[in-house]
Amino acid sequence: MALKTIRASSMADAASWYCATILLALILLASIRESSNSPTDDDPVRGKQFLQLNRPCDEIYVVGEGETLHTISDKCGDPYIVERNPHIHDPDDVFPGLVIKINPNSGSSNF
Repeated sequence: MALKTIRASSMADAASWYCATILLALILLASIRESSNSPTDDDPVRGKQFLQLNRPCDEIYVVGEGETLHTISDKCGDPYIVERNPHIHDPDDVFPGLVIKINPNSGSSNF
């Protein structure tokens, strides 16, 4: 009787390890798929493409790496970004993640 209990316990341990291994493999596979579907580091604003459905500018804009107020102004057509954002004290001190308010395409007729 004790031998059957030991075998049943070993089989339960083996099944539990097998399930844990399969679960870990599924989690790793899902994370690999997720990372391959996410934006690359070459994107100027990570994730913005997915969040805004390929619209270049919205009223609330998050500055991406390598962007300046000048490039954002050209991209969105708003030459008055500094005036609309009193929290920007130095126009040269713009960093990734900074949230700014813009009026998309407001100045495109002025160019």
